[in-house]
Amino acid sequence: MNAAASAIQALARPEVSPLPAYNAGLSSDAVRQRYGVTEIARLASNENPYGASPAVARALVDLAARVGTYPDANCTALRAAIGERTGIEPDRIVVGNGSEDILQMLCQAFLSQGDRVLTQRPAFGLHEIYPRMMGAQVELLELTPELGFDVNAWCAALALGPKIAMLANPSNPVGCMFTAQEFARLLAATPAHTLLVVDEAYYEYACHAADYPDVLALLRTRAAPWIVLRTFSKAWGLAGLRVGYGLASDAALVQLLDRVRTPFNVNHAAQAAALAAWGDQAFMRQSVAETVRLRGVLLGRLQALAGVRIAPSATNFLFLDIGRPNGPVNEALLARGLIVKPWKEPGFETFIRVSVGTEAENERFAQALADILGAAA
Repeated sequence: MNAAASAIQALARPEVSPLPAYNAGLSSDAVRQRYGVTEIARLASNENPYGASPAVARALVDLAARVGTYPDANCTALRAAIGERTGIEPDRIVVGNGSEDILQMLCQAFLSQGDRVLTQRPAFGLHEIYPRMMGAQVELLELTPELGFDVNAWCAALALGPKIAMLANPSNPVGCMFTAQEFARLLAATPAHTLLVVDEAYYEYACHAADYPDVLALLRTRAAPWIVLRTFSKAWGLAGLRVGYGLASDAALVQLLDRVRTPFNVNHAAQAAALAAWGDQAFMRQSVAETVRLRGVLLGRLQALAGVRIAPSATNFLFLDIGRPNGPVNEALLARGLIVKPWKEPGFETFIRVSVGTEAENERFAQALADILGAAA
């Protein structure tokens, strides 16, 4: 390390340097340039392959005339629309530059050095990175051998009273979910002084699963603090514009988040697109239903591969244990223009996560994986 880098390190907060960089994966352009392929299937980031409602394009047509002015800092119209459908008052709704923006606000507003945070392993990276950024201690609960949630372990850990519990339902990257009965058990085990953060990024897909809990209905009976996070990035097809929202137990929680929220954190285009998408539920539901159907088809194709283990999924992706180091397999897939996400977390180096794409993309992936694994056998 040179002198300049050493001086910078000395100035930094000690919690920052050990943090891992978030693994956002490779862009389509990077894969084209590196591997010389032209046809790309983006199956790494759990995007909606059908995109956004046509209403979004119409809403963005005249945006150029507005870029010289600041957007509505409070997302007033979007919060009102979300509140009308969810039954949550607008002053209990926070909107962010993606739901990860709200995760960061929560950690900045509530966590101090030494506070304890509970979440799952493997986790959405920012459930662990943001708390550690604030100096918190993160407890990571393990999956069952069947690659599901260990409900008993969760209840025992919750009973010890973490400052924040980050509970993704369904899980990212695994795809498993807590049922309504299991979620009720979690609530009963959670002390009143724990802030429960329920990340429902894949809510629209999970609603197709039997016994997926109506989390808002269950939480309405809880006097202790909670917030449910959802996003426009997945089912609503707005990943490129970054809009997430949180539904909170009390307006006081949102007021605290507003103290640490970046002003104008959701831009004109994002607000206009989210409102337009929100107004076309039919498009979203159709694309989600087709993705859930194709997930079943893809699951059947992959279950036929020897040595591959697949986690249960209530999402728009599958988490696969391919039984061998994922690095070489990932390279072979990239060389074929197939972008998936190889998991790098210790203990999961044989796993890849693949998003459900179009029917043609799914078939390309299944055939390529069969060829690669067969060649490596």
